[in-house]
Amino acid sequence: MSSSRSSAYEYREFALPRDTSRDVARSVLTEYAEYGHWELARLRLYPDGRRRVWLRRRVLKVERTA
Repeated sequence: MSSSRSSAYEYREFALPRDTSRDVARSVLTEYAEYGHWELARLRLYPDGRRRVWLRRRVLKVERTA
């Protein structure tokens, strides 16, 4: 395993409507984290109740072995 392996992130952005409850929003984010290995990068809560969510997950470059 090489220590010079670089990693990057892929991002996914989506919006939750303003009528989405906190419990439903938490459930959605939990499913992304558990099943898709996403982590919360940023969450923006607007005054009218809308939420914009940015998720990220690490992308590892696979090196071919001999």
